[in-house]
Amino acid sequence: MKSIGFIGLGIMGKPMATNLIRAGYRLTVHDINPAPVRELVQLGAVEAGNPAEVARGCEIVITMLPNSPEVRTVMLGENGVLAGTHPGLILIDMSSIAPLTSKEIAEAAQTKGVTMLDAPVSGGEPKAKDGTLSIMVGGEKATLDSVLEVLQSMGKSVVWVGPIGSGNMAKLSNQIVVALNIIAISEAFVLAKKAGVNPRCVYQAIRGGLAASTVMDAKAPLIFDRKFDPGFRIELHLKDLLNAMETAHKLGVPLPFSSLATEVMSALSTAGKGKLDHGGLVQYFEGLAGIKVC
Repeated sequence: MKSIGFIGLGIMGKPMATNLIRAGYRLTVHDINPAPVRELVQLGAVEAGNPAEVARGCEIVITMLPNSPEVRTVMLGENGVLAGTHPGLILIDMSSIAPLTSKEIAEAAQTKGVTMLDAPVSGGEPKAKDGTLSIMVGGEKATLDSVLEVLQSMGKSVVWVGPIGSGNMAKLSNQIVVALNIIAISEAFVLAKKAGVNPRCVYQAIRGGLAASTVMDAKAPLIFDRKFDPGFRIELHLKDLLNAMETAHKLGVPLPFSSLATEVMSALSTAGKGKLDHGGLVQYFEGLAGIKVC
């Protein structure tokens, strides 16, 4: 039985860690917020005082953190994971961060005999809770094979994409597609409403054709019911798009429509709506048109 450390028990990390406990793994946990740590300890986890302590007692360390700076600090900082590491440790960073940061941390880990996977997820809080996340993995295929059962305790789909950083590149690609899907359905439903056509009927009419998508099926009913509780927060999606734009600029790849999506999310965050579910993007277009979809 593998001993696993889990660092980052937020809206995604806590249910993911819970599923590992339910799968029978011995779990050591750490978070700067004591409340979720207490909840996990009540389920059988062991608390660690810092990331280095987590690493000392585990074969695998999983991180689920907000962004690149937090992952860099937890991995490389004082009392970070690499400060307490041992040869043979496997790091699995499941955060959504810049691919170049994943490569930087993996190189530092390699000098200490530690292997790293970047394995960001898609599916939001509901799929984190029921253990059906989509997990995109970058790193050595043999390392993935050795921890596949661990990842399958948290996700329904585990796909190896390529070398380290590839997982996060796949996640950034995913976030571009999701953002532009939500913007497209938002514009379409606002247009239909303004024209006097019921958006719910439009949704039923187009979902059986080429316009159908998982994103539309997931978000349209929530938009119609005005349910904008996350889910996946606009501010987190904005973070992912900013990472995509940064990566694209470094690679010399123009992303004009992703740039527009980034500005829409930035405007909503500035207006105090960053903690809404990203289905709340519809509110930007409703504001422009002076009408609500429902």
